[in-house]
Amino acid sequence: MSVNALYDYKFEPKDKVENFHGMQLLYVYWPHHLMYCSPFAFLVGPDMTFGAMVEEVLKPAVVAHPDAAKADFLGADWQLNGEPFTPDANATLRDSGIDHKSMLTVTTKGLDGIAGTAS
Repeated sequence: MSVNALYDYKFEPKDKVENFHGMQLLYVYWPHHLMYCSPFAFLVGPDMTFGAMVEEVLKPAVVAHPDAAKADFLGADWQLNGEPFTPDANATLRDSGIDHKSMLTVTTKGLDGIAGTAS
């Protein structure tokens, strides 16, 4: 369903990277794990390594899911903004092309949610 504004709708966005004091938003989606109903929104530093993001940000966020302990996130299939992506654990997010409001999708092979129900 499309939506049309009734008037000229112009505003200054509040979520510009300049408003995050050197940090940036990063969205991460883990398909087939709908215990988390939408992508995570993380506040991360662009100089954080990809490996540190997985260990210090993503893993603690998903620890409550039964599949989390079995998930090999660094060996998983990744997409960056809908395109195939091969992360380098030692590269910074910036050097990996991950910028403000990027969307990462991680698919962990063989893990399909609680009892295979995608939840």
